[in-house]
Amino acid sequence: MREYGEFYGSPENNYLATSGVYLVGLVTKNEKLRRTGVLLISSATSAGLLQQILKSVVGRARPVANLGKDTFDPFNSSRNFHSFPSGHALLAFTNAYAIGKQFKNKWVKAGIYTVGAIPGISRVWDGQHWLSDMVFAFAISIATVESIDKYLDKKYDQKYNARSKDVSWDLNFGPGTVGIVARF
Repeated sequence: MREYGEFYGSPENNYLATSGVYLVGLVTKNEKLRRTGVLLISSATSAGLLQQILKSVVGRARPVANLGKDTFDPFNSSRNFHSFPSGHALLAFTNAYAIGKQFKNKWVKAGIYTVGAIPGISRVWDGQHWLSDMVFAFAISIATVESIDKYLDKKYDQKYNARSKDVSWDLNFGPGTVGIVARF
């Protein structure tokens, strides 16, 4: 599982897979498959860019640095301060969520999401990330895919499961906590 998590969550392999989906759709003239490829590539790129910015700005120490989960050093170029959010978890779950949108069956979706969660779980297991790094990466993935998919509805005739895509956001603040809730 660790090897799969490292392999599938890496940007090189991610873009190879997502580009392949688009190219198959292009060659076979399958609009839904092409749209899926566009959703995969654009979601991974957008979420990945946000993730890279957050890693530098937040500067959270990795568990392997043995400095604790509350240690932050923004703009530190050391890899030990680029824990938040997990890039492997973000890329893998972005793909899983985008692919899961293709199916109506909740069990199929759960299986796809489980496979997409493995890279994040393996990174936490390896001590590269904190659990919150993985969870926040999943939240960024979902928000990004939903936003881009809603935009693509205007550009493509093929829709996913022909259902309403209403998205609402709530920010929650409290002593020592900040929360974002997305409903869709």
